[in-house]
Amino acid sequence: MMRNLLKTLTLAGMTTTLLASCADTPDSLKNNETYDAPVNLVGDDLVQYVNPLMGTDSTFSLSNGNTYPAVANPWGMHFWTAMTAPIGDGWTYKYDDDKIRGIKQTHQPSPWLNDYGAFSLMAVTGERKIDQDSRASWFSHKAETASPNYYSVYLADYDTTIEVTPTARAAQFRFTFPETDNAYVLLDAFDKGSKVEVLPEQGIIRGYARNNHGGVPDNFHNYFVVKFSRPFESASTWQDGYTPVDVLKSEGDHVGAVVRFATHKGEQITAQVASSFISPEQAERNLSREVGNDSFAQTRKKSHAAWQKELSRIRLEDDNLDNVRTFYSALYRVLLFPRRFYEYNEHGDIVHYSPYNGEVLPGYMFTDNGFWDTFRAVFPYFALMYPELDRKIMLGLANTYKESGWLPEWASPGHRNVMIGSNSAINIADAYIKGVRDMDIETLYEAAVKNAEVNEGRPMTSVGREGVDYYNALGYVPYDVDIHENVARTLEYAFADFNLYQLAKQLGKHEDAETFRKRSLNYRNVFDKQSGWMRGRNQDGSFQSPFNPLKWGDAFTEGNALHYTWSVFHDIEGLKTLMGGNQAFIDKLDKVFTMPPEFDDSYYGFTIHEIREMQIVNMGNYAHGNQPIQHMIYLYNYANQPWKAQKKVRDVMDKLYMATPDGYAGDEDNGQTSAWYVFSALGFYPVTPGVEQYVMGSPLFDKAVLTLPNQKTLTINARGNTEATPYIQRATFNGQELDKTWLDHDALQQGGELILDMSSTPNKARATGPAAWPYSLSQQ
Repeated sequence: MMRNLLKTLTLAGMTTTLLASCADTPDSLKNNETYDAPVNLVGDDLVQYVNPLMGTDSTFSLSNGNTYPAVANPWGMHFWTAMTAPIGDGWTYKYDDDKIRGIKQTHQPSPWLNDYGAFSLMAVTGERKIDQDSRASWFSHKAETASPNYYSVYLADYDTTIEVTPTARAAQFRFTFPETDNAYVLLDAFDKGSKVEVLPEQGIIRGYARNNHGGVPDNFHNYFVVKFSRPFESASTWQDGYTPVDVLKSEGDHVGAVVRFATHKGEQITAQVASSFISPEQAERNLSREVGNDSFAQTRKKSHAAWQKELSRIRLEDDNLDNVRTFYSALYRVLLFPRRFYEYNEHGDIVHYSPYNGEVLPGYMFTDNGFWDTFRAVFPYFALMYPELDRKIMLGLANTYKESGWLPEWASPGHRNVMIGSNSAINIADAYIKGVRDMDIETLYEAAVKNAEVNEGRPMTSVGREGVDYYNALGYVPYDVDIHENVARTLEYAFADFNLYQLAKQLGKHEDAETFRKRSLNYRNVFDKQSGWMRGRNQDGSFQSPFNPLKWGDAFTEGNALHYTWSVFHDIEGLKTLMGGNQAFIDKLDKVFTMPPEFDDSYYGFTIHEIREMQIVNMGNYAHGNQPIQHMIYLYNYANQPWKAQKKVRDVMDKLYMATPDGYAGDEDNGQTSAWYVFSALGFYPVTPGVEQYVMGSPLFDKAVLTLPNQKTLTINARGNTEATPYIQRATFNGQELDKTWLDHDALQQGGELILDMSSTPNKARATGPAAWPYSLSQQ
């Protein structure tokens, strides 16, 4: 109500047209009307709108994001988070918990992958308590502040406040104590191998943490150093089993250190903290380079500036601050991963500890990313807005290939055996096709082709292509050869092959291009015309039976046939043909939304959280909480009903995203679910990475101004935009009528203005017919 009232305000000195004057005029005749001047309530400081607690109200059985409040710089090497859960629990911060155990340095990309190299700091007063359970303190969200560059919490049991503010590879802590002779700071170096050493004369704790859940060489260490602002009264360490010892150095499975201060009421003690995967000396270097003599306030200000710089690349104008908060909270998540896993040595050269071979080597390295998720929208966002970052990430991929012999598909920090696909090829091709250069493309092409051809020597099933020999010989991965998720693999390999086709063309490798073009059509081999869905196919060519399209898992990955059938990103026209044409295609799209949320969870033996997240949101079988179906709504644009995409995209944004602890409809996943929202709120989405197009939806805001990499600006102006006007009545780009359902990447990069006249009723004559449809391989 308030939004619509604000929309109709008449601003001083400005003549506006009252909506009532054209109330009886059909929307189709209003293309030349003037619009009420929008009211903008968005302030200059964009960091204030980010809520890092968005998505933290999650559990194993139901994900509302599966996030934690990451205090970090954009793409930082180290993050910091409050921990409410025990050491080793992937759900390290649960919004509904009521006790804080410490603030830890974390590198966790997902609760399902868990953490590595973690350690924590905690404050205690009175009795010295070192055990993680006994030292935990009650806290309240009412006495907690969370932002990207700063976190503060009041520890009620100790009348103490802890604050932390980050740099890329370091941080500053500030402890505000009561009057006491026994104010303690505890450093817990965690289990699975750790060491601490206290240097009282220097006010330093140093050591290492080796905890991990896989993906590391045998020599993996995270070396840390902590420097306090004043001398402490006493110090000790503990050994395995939280056994206190009056020595200043301990090493074992799980050790830690305690330092004691005598404080007056309100006294603040700061601690500068840094760490390195390379060496103790490099940890000191990181601390000196990134913190130096800065005060806590100066570090906080610098981190705020780092976030403001990136968030300001997109400036919104609107009066709905709830949506603004959701947008910038989502954008913050897009800008966290992948993690910079490189450091600067004594000469200022870029070097990295290799999580693949354990050596210290020159060049870039990035990690903590699952390409099964992020190829869809995160990497296209980088290609659009951060091509220089994308270039560095690609150089890091080339280094991964050189150091391990394979491209990563899920790295944390090294290869991890989860998920499926050959999606590194998609990220490489998308970057190059959209203009990223100086990325060692020949090495990357060699690596991507190896993934597509070679089975021997793969270190795990998630690396390379599981079932590649079957796929290349038969045109699909068979259902009956003990390779799970076979249909999903076939579809994802086919899309990777399409991207290799696109890349090979660009590189002048025409014979390769033709090979990969043919393989990209392999999706046809797992489409069952009888049922009208993708279906498992046996080695002899028969389709598996019995078949239930509602069965999750089995031939599919965290989804069912209703979700995966649409994973023909590159040839929707070909998919429509298999289904029987436009109307049959539309009918199937509609059915996903209109049917009950029925499911078959027999493959898993219990209802996995992705199923439950689909079931409870009252959107039929549409499972936005997981990635395979997130592009599906945009497919209405390929079949002459773009208005359905406009309405349903807006419905998802309004219903399934909020800047609140339960603000996602499933796993956020390294920025992917957030990137869907960021793109969709702007009014377009990269349905087909590897193609220079973005498919149109419905913009959420009155105006968005994007500062592009070349410093040109792209303005998206949605005129007459309200909650009740999701439909595009008319579109122009730089003054030219836009009667298509897609936007061109190169054209957007040149900047200008996209004007969208919004309406409460659909314009069913606009942007229909084959000339308006987005790219499909079959139409080329």
